Parts: sequence; structure tokens; C-alpha cells
Amino acid sequence: MTPFFVGLLLFNLINLDEANESNLPYISKSYSCVKGVCIPSTFQTNQKENNFFNGSLSICRMTCGYYGSLWPRPTIKSYIGKSVRDIGLENIKFNLSSIPDNLSKQYFTEVTQVFFSSLKKLCKPQCVSVSYGPIIYIQTSGPFDYIKLNTDESYELNITTKGGNTIVKITAPTVYGARNGLETLRQLIATYGSQSMGRILVIATDVHIIDKPQYSYRGFLLDTSRRYFSISAIKKTIDGMGHSKLNVFHWHATDTHSFPLDLPSVPQMSKYGAYSPEKKYSYSQIKNLLRYALIRGVRIIMEIDSPSHAGYGWQWGPSAGLGDMVVCLAKNPWTSYCVQPPCGQLNPINNNTYNWLGKIYKDLVSLFPKGEAFHMGADEVAINCWNSTSEIVDWVKINKKKLNEEAFFELWSEFQSKALKTYDDEVGDSNTDIIIWSSGLTNPKIIEKYLDKNRFTVEVWDGHITSELVSLGYKVIVAVEDIYYLDHGLRPTTNYHSWKVIYDEQIPVVQNKSLVLGAETCLWTEYVDESGLDIKVWPRAAALAERLWTDPTSSALSAEYRLLEHRNRLKAFGIRPETTLPEWCEDQEGECIINY
Repeated sequence: MTPFFVGLLLFNLINLDEANESNLPYISKSYSCVKGVCIPSTFQTNQKENNFFNGSLSICRMTCGYYGSLWPRPTIKSYIGKSVRDIGLENIKFNLSSIPDNLSKQYFTEVTQVFFSSLKKLCKPQCVSVSYGPIIYIQTSGPFDYIKLNTDESYELNITTKGGNTIVKITAPTVYGARNGLETLRQLIATYGSQSMGRILVIATDVHIIDKPQYSYRGFLLDTSRRYFSISAIKKTIDGMGHSKLNVFHWHATDTHSFPLDLPSVPQMSKYGAYSPEKKYSYSQIKNLLRYALIRGVRIIMEIDSPSHAGYGWQWGPSAGLGDMVVCLAKNPWTSYCVQPPCGQLNPINNNTYNWLGKIYKDLVSLFPKGEAFHMGADEVAINCWNSTSEIVDWVKINKKKLNEEAFFELWSEFQSKALKTYDDEVGDSNTDIIIWSSGLTNPKIIEKYLDKNRFTVEVWDGHITSELVSLGYKVIVAVEDIYYLDHGLRPTTNYHSWKVIYDEQIPVVQNKSLVLGAETCLWTEYVDESGLDIKVWPRAAALAERLWTDPTSSALSAEYRLLEHRNRLKAFGIRPETTLPEWCEDQEGECIINY
């Protein structure tokens, strides 16, 4: 057993010994927690061991203040004492005997592997061996099930020292709550040491936390149609989500630009729609990604956008004798037929359109847990596209008797009804939650005429209509573009929003809070590729994670040093987040208030 103060003395001696080898002394720092703030003090030492003192700041912040460096901060009870203890990675033990069923045990065994992997990354280049480690007891009560909107993600975490042994107990109704508790535990482990000698893990040993999220839908959207992203890049993003307690990866997989899903019943879609044979997602990759995300507490909700935002991948209909399933594809001038090039919109009067949508739905739904929500897109339908397509115009004249906006809205509504029936027929379940974007059809003045509130959840991006929709009884996900679109600022007429803006944005207050499921940040990828993925997403997505988990009444300014520590953890795990503070300010808490 190596108490913390012995390690502290050891590394001070190393510093003093190696300082004799250098004639270029420099100033390093140690830290003390004073009134909830880690205050630096300076003295001369040798530059080679500077990492030790940087590490001591993370230990100080881990146990300083009511919430330490936890992100997101707990919601019910948070007590973190000041005592810490050195531990050896190889001596951390798990006891899963209080998990009731084999599927849950199997799930949590995989969760523990992620836990150990993250700790290894935390103490790169190597973890110093210490002949002591805590025993971590996991207790859940419910049988294994897939994470859903109504899954109980609460947990209780206790860390105590008895008879010289550190005991960790995580109690939760579900394995997902227990996973959240383990994530909190991981944030109560920090390191000190050096790059040359290795780093020692330190655990807080006097902790009691009771916690649960305020919102059940805590999401992030990635668009892989406008830009292809590798599976490894998607997995790294999901890693960051799990570490931040975000729980929904909204996969905007298809759009006009490309159809990168390689599905067994519809190979034509990726053959004609992928950017190249290398830039598509195989059936097995999608299946593997679902499990990968689940182990990190993340659901994947797939979006197949239609009837608008559909184009490449559908253009083979005429050559196969199926007629035009897509119209206006790449039509110019694009400003007359869509909101963004290339144009493309599904043909609502061609029955083959629904037949092939059904094949897509069936292939995808067979991979997902039974009853998982599905996103159908359904926004930004360009009436001018359908109104310039002769076969559609002729059909409207015959069937609607008039050629006006209302007639085309009815056609649009009929498309959504037929797409929903196709989905239900293929899935064999008419209770699945269907998510759609806000649009002309979701205008509160007309939505009840066109969309069933018992089936459709509205994701609001284009205005502040949440309260009106909730008052009508519709479930809502908030994704207002002026706050939550992470690509804003990269293209004309949009403004970049920092993590502070996202953090400080209050979730709309409504009479029936249960109908506001949550919110998500969205990364549309016209101007973002893998090289810029991390810096565009993190830590801004983490800011929303605390807003949705905790719904704090305090401002971003009071959270910035906890977020800094969370950013440092994400960096240790291989993610490259955007910086949040000037370097001089990073260890000058209380002395460097910059509110911008």
C-alpha cells in the first residue's frame, strides 16, 4: 500500500535530485483547496518532472468544492471528501454477484473492460504498479433490457474506507444507471507522476452521490451523408458521449448527397448512392456499432430522411423499370427547387417508392432493438419541385381538383401516412415512436390535421414552437438551430456559438414537462471532415450534456473549471476538444474571470 503522501515525498525527492543536473531552474506549482477553489503556490524545481505538479492540480480539483470535477454534476446529493489513496490498476476488483441475470452480467463485464481501458489511457505512458486497489460492488435490480426513453438511469455511489480497505458500491435499478455510476467513479480517479517515471492512479475515498438525469433524451446528431466519416471516428465520438453521459447518437445517415448504407435487400442504394465503394457502412458494421454504443450507455436512432433530402441512391428506378422514384435530382437552378444543392425529392405518387422504402426500413429495423424509435426526417419539402414535375402535377389536378399549396400539403401528408404504414407493415409494430423534423406540416395551426400526436415526435429546429406543440399534446425534442447547430459560423448568415451559449440556454418551460423529451446538438458536415470533427463537437456537446442531465440554475461561468477538467479527461482518452480558456488562466481559478 502506497499512501498519497509517500508518493508526494517520492516525487519531490526525484525533482530535487534531478534539479542538480540542470542549471536552468523554473517555477512549478502545488495546489491547495481554499473555499472551493484550487489555489497555486510556487517554488523552484526541475522541469523534467513538471507533469507531477500539473497532475496534482487534477487531484486537487477532483476533491475540491461541492461537485469536485464531476461532469455533469449530480442532481440529488453530492458529497466528496478530501481524502485520496493511491491504487494500482491491476488490483482493482469488481464484484458482479448482485447483478441478477446473465445478460446483465455479460453487459456489465463489457462495461468494466471500457472502464479499465479508460484508466490505462489516463495514466499514459504507463501506470505505476501499486499493491492496492478497491473492490467495486455493482448491484442492479431489474433484468436486462435495451436502453429506451423510459429507462431508469439513476444510481447511488458510495466510496468508503473500512479496515484499511476501500470499498466502492454502485446501486442502480438498471445496468445503464450502474454504468452512469461507474462513469462518475472514473471521474473520481486522477493521476500524478511523470512521463519518465510513469503515473500513479489516485481515488477519492470518502464519497456519497445520489444522481439521476433531468431529461431522458440527451443527444448528438452526426450527418454522414454530406460527408463520410469512418467507423473509428464515429466510435471515438460515441466514446466522448459515454464519458459525458449523453445517451442518444442520432445518425443522420442519408440525404440528397449520398446513401452510404450498404443493406442486403437494397444493394442498389449504396451502389448508386455512396461516394465510393470504400465510403459506405456495411450491415455488420452497423450491427457492431449498435453494441459498441450500448456498452457506453448510448442508443443509436437511425434517420432515413424523406420525402425531401433524398436523391443519390434512388436514381436507378427508370433503368430497372420502376419509374422515377426520385424527382428534381440535381436540378438547376437549385434555388428554385430545394434549399441546398444538390436537389432531390422522393416521388410520392410512385408506389415503387414506398416498396423500396419498406425494404430499407425492414433491413434496418431488424438490426435494432424491438420498439426502438426511428427518425423519418420529413422537413423542407420543396413544393416547387413537385409542382414542376409533370406526372405529379397531372396527378394533383386529377385527385385534388386544384393546384395550390393546400393540395401539395395534402400530398405531403399522404406521403407521411403511406411511409408510416409501410414502416408498420414491415416492422409488424404500430407503436414505434416516429421522429420528424419541424416543418410546414408541424405548424401548430395545422399539425393536428396532418400528424397523429400518438405516433409522431417533433424535433424542433426552425423556431421556438415547443410550448405550442406541447400544449397540443405532442412530444418534442429541442434542436433549435440558432443554439444547437455546431456547424453554424462555418457558412454565411450563421453565427458560431460557444459552449457557454449552449450551457446557458434554458430548456423551454412548459406546462407538461414530460412532453419535452430533451435536446441535442447537431453537426451538419458540409464544412467539417474527420480532421475537424473533435474540435467542432467537444466540449460544446458536453455543455449540453450537463444542461440536460442537471438543468442547472447557475451559469456557465461557474462551471468552466469543471468543464476544463472534463476537457482534460477527454484529451487523455484520445479526443481533441476545442480549448476553453487561455493557457495562463487554466490554473488561475478565481483570478481569471473571462465571460466571453
